[in-house]
Amino acid sequence: MLIREKHLFASPLSKGYWTEAAVSLRDLRCMLFAALMIAACIVLSRFKIPMGENLSISITFLARALCSLVYGPLGCLIFAAAEDTLSFFVSSGGYPYFPGYMLTTMMGCYIYALFFYRSKITVKRIILAKVLTNIQNVLLGSLWSAILYSKGYLFYMTASLVKNVLYLPVQILLMVMLFQLLLPAMQRQHLIPAQMEGDRIPW
Repeated sequence: MLIREKHLFASPLSKGYWTEAAVSLRDLRCMLFAALMIAACIVLSRFKIPMGENLSISITFLARALCSLVYGPLGCLIFAAAEDTLSFFVSSGGYPYFPGYMLTTMMGCYIYALFFYRSKITVKRIILAKVLTNIQNVLLGSLWSAILYSKGYLFYMTASLVKNVLYLPVQILLMVMLFQLLLPAMQRQHLIPAQMEGDRIPW
């Protein structure tokens, strides 16, 4: 993959960041990695734990975060739309198709990309990214449930808030462990630049 050294750790507010994101969008290795992560999401979605009406716990967020790290803020939007649609048709679990859920997935991946793509990976970044994605999951997911089902927005928001708050520490720990395990290998394969300082993810 083409990696332009001067843009490795550019801010999302800079032109260089989006130039590099456009390069990643067209990169064949990034596309193949995104396809692999779509397959991972479909497989992982089969191992979710029901938590009540239209609520469940899964670890598909790990594959989405990895894809956003590699594919960037432009590519991850395409990935998220394809992943959410394919996951529905392969393993919907009886839930109806609703484009709002695709929008939620796209926004979540976009947030991951803004925090992880071409950035130094730190525990603090992982925490902030996960907190923000969980907030938008609560706000938007509750809206879609209220539109689709009989109970009101506050009912779904309360249930979703409890789930996301309780699951948040576990999600953060899993993401830190996954990044710690995979980032060195991904750097050696030139899928990402050197985004870890030393052997451990710093705070």
